[in-house]
Amino acid sequence: MQFNSYIFILCFLPITLLGYFGLHHFKKEKLAQSFLLLMSLWFYGYFNIGYLPIICASILVNYGAYRFMNRKGVKDTSRKLLLTLALLFNVGLIFYFKYFDFFIDNINHAFNTDFILRNITLPLGISFFTFQQISFIVDAYRGEAAGYSFIEYALFVSFFPQLVAGPIVLHSELVPQFRDEVRHHVNFDNLSQGIMMFARGLAKKILIADTFGGAVDIAISKASEIAVGEGALTRAEIIILMLSYTFQIYFDFSGYSDMATGLGQMFNLKIPMNFNSPYKALSVADFWKRWHMTLTRFLTTYIYIPLGGNRKGKARTYLNTMIVFLVSGIWHGANWTFILWGILHGVAQCFNKLTSGIYKKIFGAAKGITGVFGKVLCGLIKAVQWIVTFAFLNVTWLLFRADSVTMWVQILKRLFVLNLDVREDILENFRIPKFRYVLQILRLPADDNMALWAGLVLIMLAALLICLLFPNNYERTYKRNVVSLVFTWVILVICIISLSSVSTFLYFNF
Repeated sequence: MQFNSYIFILCFLPITLLGYFGLHHFKKEKLAQSFLLLMSLWFYGYFNIGYLPIICASILVNYGAYRFMNRKGVKDTSRKLLLTLALLFNVGLIFYFKYFDFFIDNINHAFNTDFILRNITLPLGISFFTFQQISFIVDAYRGEAAGYSFIEYALFVSFFPQLVAGPIVLHSELVPQFRDEVRHHVNFDNLSQGIMMFARGLAKKILIADTFGGAVDIAISKASEIAVGEGALTRAEIIILMLSYTFQIYFDFSGYSDMATGLGQMFNLKIPMNFNSPYKALSVADFWKRWHMTLTRFLTTYIYIPLGGNRKGKARTYLNTMIVFLVSGIWHGANWTFILWGILHGVAQCFNKLTSGIYKKIFGAAKGITGVFGKVLCGLIKAVQWIVTFAFLNVTWLLFRADSVTMWVQILKRLFVLNLDVREDILENFRIPKFRYVLQILRLPADDNMALWAGLVLIMLAALLICLLFPNNYERTYKRNVVSLVFTWVILVICIISLSSVSTFLYFNF
């Protein structure tokens, strides 16, 4: 079930809210949790009923390992064995469903074998709920997760707002909230703020991300049909493609994160921040502190630190960093594009670590210059940093979206071919209704082609300004007044009217 669908907004969500708080009203706490669990499983199973046995088996195995691990009298060797088996089960689950065919396909290519691919269907959210359970089982081994009932654990894993695309929540963040009796009753402040946040996230997805997504799909299909030569993407089209996907994935993932947080707020449950204006970043290191923050936290806590972090010398620090980003690339998908994407970000992170001292000296010297010149110089340094970082993100996001590394290389090569033509079907995605009349009023050229180009520039510029100048929805103050009420319901109505075709969130594929 999609957040951006009629059945979710008009049926599932109202029923779930009424049932959950209604049962709590009659002091049926366990029944309320069980109801929320069943509704979350319905939400997940609505995509494909075949996914349910997989997530249920995963929950049962991990909870069983947790219970045996915490039994009195269990020896340390047995606990270590249970931890190892649970980790192997979780990693094996991801490997089988996500990477088995990829592995076999590469074996066939490398050794000229003909092993048959199984064409395994990837269960939605498996990377998210499996990483979430890995963090739990490790914490349980450390003695940091005692006394959880099966319903609490199953609900922690399957709670629908964060189930299929994150954030990756820790048990210590969610289970205590399930137990807090203050959160068992409707809080109209939380409910109104949750609706406002959900509406803004929905608008990001439907009105912004999907607009860019249309241009991306057309451009990628053209690149797939004709890689080089006559009819291939032009330089202008490649720039539009890169910027469009950069904005699409931003507003798609940001929109989902806002909607997930808003839904949690409606249930009086605080879901951790996962997205903090990442395109304001001045370095790749800063970007990863802002983008998919809970994944960064997981990789740091459960991989980077256990490997030694930065405590074993510079060479080991760089190696550990590369391992973390390689895992991040593999986690995102079974394709060499994701693996190379992770490696490139790892290299950029290592370069950032290597040059951070030089940058601090240069910036410190600039700050030491008094007057306007010093301020301008500091601003220029930051501007250069932002441009370099944003350009790197654009190029690597293109790799993230390309069907293959070969396609990515061919597209980048086309950047050096001077051709600024743009096909009309790409520009058509940026058409602003009745915009020609606005141009006529302003006494500007108002032919159809000019209107399309003006729409493209305005939409791109607006997206960039939203990314750079506006506070994210976690930082925003939500005022409960007439203006907020009208604005929220207007964008909700516009979004619901626009739900004629339901588009999948990009991170559902990871």
